[in-house]
Amino acid sequence: MSPEKSRPTVLIARALLPAGRELLAAEAELREGGLDATPERIAELAGGVEAIVADPTVRVDDALFDAAGPGLRVVANFAVGTDNIDLEACRARGIPATNTPDVLTNATAELALALTLAAARGATGAERTLRAGEWSGWDPGAFLGLELSGATFAVIGLGRIGYRYAELVRPLAGELLYVSRAPNRRAEDELGAERAELSEALQRADVVSLHVPASPETHHLIGAAELEAMLSHAVLVNTARGPIVDARALAAALQSGEIGGAGLDVYEAEPDVPEELLEAPCCTLLPHIGSATTRARDGMARTAAQNVLAVLGGDEPPNRVV
Repeated sequence: MSPEKSRPTVLIARALLPAGRELLAAEAELREGGLDATPERIAELAGGVEAIVADPTVRVDDALFDAAGPGLRVVANFAVGTDNIDLEACRARGIPATNTPDVLTNATAELALALTLAAARGATGAERTLRAGEWSGWDPGAFLGLELSGATFAVIGLGRIGYRYAELVRPLAGELLYVSRAPNRRAEDELGAERAELSEALQRADVVSLHVPASPETHHLIGAAELEAMLSHAVLVNTARGPIVDARALAAALQSGEIGGAGLDVYEAEPDVPEELLEAPCCTLLPHIGSATTRARDGMARTAAQNVLAVLGGDEPPNRVV
């Protein structure tokens, strides 16, 4: 961007870490909503901006585009998922939308592994018992969990994060199943993975880990019928998006012992978590921290900023979704 030209204005809808914010501040005027920004406040700040940096909590749709005005040139999401963005509205208006792939793959896959281990061994409930002073000593029949060595793992969705999770659990797995729209020859050749339909994977797997995007097609992909099909000792892990799982059906399945446990990092109406899940047994719950490592979040911030600066500089953004 030429120094003679006026600096563009970029709206950071909520917050952006310094690794990205500083890149933007060197080239543009910034407006920042802050972590407590309401949709109304974000719309108020959007007037006349050329770029918006959003995150999974910010709804980007026609209303926000109208508030920004005709000068809006790009929406950069501080996330891999784009379910908070009306992509059709972006297409109709010719506004590029971008995301932040790759940089959070390891962090999110590792958290999925952590949730798998915690849920399989009932770590949350055991810790709660200890902290409450209710542990009366070693008991050979207490806190019995699922041993993962030799277990059958089903990876639902074999994108970047799903594939990395599959790599991480491969040394443990007796069998490794994957559910995908198309065969993944790399997974089959390198990991010995077997492609299966969702119904078959649910019936066979000791661990089911979800790695699909949120979409109308995947809304409540795991509901009462799917949970009933799972093994009674099986563990369900979700680090993808909350709406993929019917939370109330899951809570009921945990209460009845229909499945063995669950590990969740995402919820349908964040930050609200259904009371039924909070009270459900054998359920490890985390506050959407899948990408929460310093390396990943800094990488995401830089990537979001680089996408914005590319468009403002007249170039194609490196991580364009539409």
